[in-house]
Amino acid sequence: MKKLAVISSMLCLLAAPLMAAASPQQDLKDFRKYFTERFPDVSLQDFTNGVYSVDKASREQWEAFEEFPPYDIYVDKGEELFNKPFKNGKTYASCFPNVEKGIKQNYPYFDKGTNQVITLELAINNCRKNNGEEPLKYKKGAIAHLSAYIAFKSRGHKTSVNVVDTPESMSWYERGKKHFYAKRGQLNMSCADCHYYNAGNKIRADILSPALGHTTHFPVYRNKWSLADKKGDGMGTLQRRYGGCNKQVRAKPFKAQSEEYRALEYFHTYMSNGLTMNGPGIRK
Repeated sequence: MKKLAVISSMLCLLAAPLMAAASPQQDLKDFRKYFTERFPDVSLQDFTNGVYSVDKASREQWEAFEEFPPYDIYVDKGEELFNKPFKNGKTYASCFPNVEKGIKQNYPYFDKGTNQVITLELAINNCRKNNGEEPLKYKKGAIAHLSAYIAFKSRGHKTSVNVVDTPESMSWYERGKKHFYAKRGQLNMSCADCHYYNAGNKIRADILSPALGHTTHFPVYRNKWSLADKKGDGMGTLQRRYGGCNKQVRAKPFKAQSEEYRALEYFHTYMSNGLTMNGPGIRK
C-alpha cells in the first residue's frame, strides 16, 4: 500500500500542472487517450464494463451473474414507485415525461437558473418536494430503485453531459476535477491514484477499475452491500460509492448530494461522454 501511494503521489504531482490548464474538451480527449493506450486490447465502449473490461477472470464471473441479474427486482420496484401517484394525484412522469425515451444520459447538468449542478437523484427529490412529498434518502433504498428504473430505460443512449462555458459552470467542473486528483485521508490517496494511475493493478485482492466508463452503469447492485443489508438490498447510488471510497482512504466522506460530490459527479460523468449507458449494473 505504501509503495502504491508513493508512486501515485509522484505521478500526480508531475501531471497536475498540465491538467489544471486544460479545457474540458481537452481533458476528455486526454482522459480517453490515456486509457485506450494503457489498455490497447479494450475497445472504447467496453470501458463501460469497469474492471470486467480489463480482467478476463473477473469478466467470466460477472457474465455468469448477468444471466440472472440481481438488480432486476429493483428495476421493477423502481417502475412501481415511478408510476405510484403522489398525494396530489400526479406521478414522477409529471417531472420526467421522457423517461421512456431515456433521460439519464443527460445527468448531471448545470442549471443556469439556480447555478447548481443537478444530478438525477437530486432531481428525483426535487420532484417529490414540488409535489408535496418528503425527500428520500440519497444513498440507497427507494431512490436507488427509482434511479435503477430510469437507468434501465436509458440503456443504449450515449452519455451526453454538457459543461456550459460560463464562469459558474466551469467553477463546478474545476471543483470536481480538483476532487478527483486531490489527495485526502490518512492514506493520502486520490480517486486518480486508484482509478487512473493504477487502473488494472491489484490492491490487496481487488483489481482497480478504470475511471473511464465508471458512471455509465450506476446505480449498481454490490454483493458487499447486499450482505450488509438486513433485507439483502444491494442497490446503491454513485454518491454512496463516493462515500465508501473516501472511507477506504480513511477520509471523512462528504454528505450525499453535497456540492462537493455533485461537482465530482459532474466532472466524473463528463469524462465518460460518448460512452453508452448500461445501468443498472452489478459489482463486487
